[in-house]
Amino acid sequence: MSFELIILLLMLASFALSVFVLKMPAGVSLIIAALVGALVDGHGIPVSHLVEGGFGFMEAILIIATAMIFMKIMEASGVLTQISLGIIKAFHKKPTILIIVIILFIMFPGMLTGLSSTCVLTTGVLVAPILLAIGVPRLAAGSLIAMAAVFGEVAPPISIPVMIIGGGVDMPYIGFTVPLLLVSLPAALFTAIYFRIKFVKKIDIEEVLKKLSSLDKKKRGFVVYIPLIFVIFYMIGEIVFHDYVLHLGVPLIFTIGAILGIIFSPKTPLIKVSREALRMALPVIVILVGVGMFLQILTLTGVRGYLAVSALQLPDAVKYMAASLMPFMGSAYASASVIGVPLVYVFIGKSAIVVTASLVMMASLGDLMPPPSLLCAYAAQTVQEENHFKILKQSLIPIAFSMITALIVLIFAEEISSFIF
Repeated sequence: MSFELIILLLMLASFALSVFVLKMPAGVSLIIAALVGALVDGHGIPVSHLVEGGFGFMEAILIIATAMIFMKIMEASGVLTQISLGIIKAFHKKPTILIIVIILFIMFPGMLTGLSSTCVLTTGVLVAPILLAIGVPRLAAGSLIAMAAVFGEVAPPISIPVMIIGGGVDMPYIGFTVPLLLVSLPAALFTAIYFRIKFVKKIDIEEVLKKLSSLDKKKRGFVVYIPLIFVIFYMIGEIVFHDYVLHLGVPLIFTIGAILGIIFSPKTPLIKVSREALRMALPVIVILVGVGMFLQILTLTGVRGYLAVSALQLPDAVKYMAASLMPFMGSAYASASVIGVPLVYVFIGKSAIVVTASLVMMASLGDLMPPPSLLCAYAAQTVQEENHFKILKQSLIPIAFSMITALIVLIFAEEISSFIF
């Protein structure tokens, strides 16, 4: 057994011990694993490498912080509430389209921030009363919200797990839009249709609006929507018309959007909203710092190079079995860094972009899994269910479909790449 493999196993063991036995947060556990790797390889505590690694995902951290502040300002201004009410009024005669639009609406904050929890805590909270009002049972409503949050975390334009894997294998965040849609959109549509057929029948809009009497139905002018319109269209413009549009960068776009939100909704309590947003984002920011340190130590100790060389020798059955274990790490970001990065090397003969997209879907399903089951716990609170494992049980069929979709994309990654690109 090579010394690099011993280091890797000790790092993984210390991470697992910290998460599953000591119940430490995933970010702290990754930092502990990095320290173990450095100590075993005789580097002591390499402060310079740890600091450099901790800043490795600075762009992603800035995106998360600015995006969370922007989304909380949009929530406080009433924009998200008005959109959710507009959705039920526009599509109540077509329940299938209504459920699809609701899932896309729940996904929206995750698509902008890369955070699944944002979906549950913003649009998920707003949509939960609507789902209950149209006849979706509490457990099913919680399950739909949790699944949509996973898809929002995976879908473009911002996917933090992709950035984590890309940072680990020196792959730029370019060309992922179609592959990420390929793994997230079919799963989202299947989930919507599954819940529509099983629970949603004819909708009585008058009765629904009566049940939603607690929501803020005060009409707001068009100007409050300007920040949201600016952010969406400028981000699209940078992708589609990159030769003609001034490149601001995602964090600056969200910052300008937040400033516009305060200008057009001056009663929004900026300090309070910003504190709440950063409090929600802090656990994920700690994970990204831990991931950066973990990957830096993998490089310092030679484990990263060892993985790249050894990966080609693994049989296909072992490769796909290892990929199938990704959801059981309990966290999308931990799974992406601990398993996702080595697996890109394992499938080095296939398109790295398509492989990464499929791995990200499997990693993101980890946010539903025990022991933390964070998304299920958040969704359970949203629909006032005490046992969040009932939410997980209700989600098993959509989870299975999502997993199968990701595996199919992984198996045919090279063929899909040839077709897409």
